[in-house]
Amino acid sequence: MKLEGHHIENNEEYLGLHVNNGVAQPPSVNPYLKKRQHRTLSVDDYVKGILKGDISILGQAVTLVESTRPEDHDKAQEVIEKCLPHATNSIRIGITGVPGAGKSTFIDALGMHLVENGHKLAVLAIDPSSERTKGSILGDKTRMEGLSVAENAFIRPSPSAGSLGGVARKTRETIVLCEAAGFDTIFVETVGVGQSETAVHSMVDFFLLIQLAGTGDELQGIKRGIMEMADGIAINKADGNNIEKANVAKVQFQNALHLFPMPESQFSPKVLTCSAYEKKGIAEVWQMVEEYIAFTKNNEYFDYKRQRQSKYWMYESINEQLRNHFYQNEKIEQLLKNYETLLLNDKISSFMAAKKLLDIYFEKE
Repeated sequence: MKLEGHHIENNEEYLGLHVNNGVAQPPSVNPYLKKRQHRTLSVDDYVKGILKGDISILGQAVTLVESTRPEDHDKAQEVIEKCLPHATNSIRIGITGVPGAGKSTFIDALGMHLVENGHKLAVLAIDPSSERTKGSILGDKTRMEGLSVAENAFIRPSPSAGSLGGVARKTRETIVLCEAAGFDTIFVETVGVGQSETAVHSMVDFFLLIQLAGTGDELQGIKRGIMEMADGIAINKADGNNIEKANVAKVQFQNALHLFPMPESQFSPKVLTCSAYEKKGIAEVWQMVEEYIAFTKNNEYFDYKRQRQSKYWMYESINEQLRNHFYQNEKIEQLLKNYETLLLNDKISSFMAAKKLLDIYFEKE
């Protein structure tokens, strides 16, 4: 029988051999380390922390809002409702552009310009989620070297999770929390030119399109809808040998904008050149934003647009909750596969299958 700590090599039959027991190894976990206890925050804890401008609690509140757990949903809505009266006096700016246009570098440069001039800035960077794995890298923060360490800046990368064409489902609620925390400027960065721009446009006051020059036909690949949504265009990377190309692109975009009807705001969109890398033209871009905000507040379009956006998101929320409720219905979950089989075997049409399922859902059958 082998005793603990006994080595068989020390038995009498093994002459000339001796094995020491060695030194006792310390435990792999520090015995003095106390397990960190995460205190569950109440609705009032969240609200008080947010109104004080506590970045840590704000981050936890955003996580609560983004949670898909049903038990978190009601709590998040309570927090939002209590923060809503304090979510005022801010400027919301949507920033979009083709991949590689330098959006993150531009946001870092413009954001630092604002922070250095006394503003408090929140950046909601929407990170594209993989359609296959649903995962996101969430690496935008690493490309905003100045803002990531700035005292009056809050950067929150969020996965798009495939909803609203790449825009995080809870971005608008996150904006409310950031405004209640005292951030007077909110940037919402989108994943790139695509259908997500429509959703971002419906939650911001100013929509900025970042463009590049020197990539061939400057207008190629830019949808008319994106151009019409833009309240201003900034041609980035206007530095080095690219300055002349940027000026040519500026004229091309200005001519293209003249072909569109006057925007509802009655503000004629401007086209500017800038270099986020060299920090040139950044102040002029912000001046353009300020001119637009002052102009639309003066003609009352600013408030009209905010009211229209609130109504739009009410209907979007209704649509989303109805959709979720339908697919989470136990009876529907059981029948979906059956109707899929009937559909694939040409026993029923797509429209009739949908009608049957909806009739069952609304208990007409």
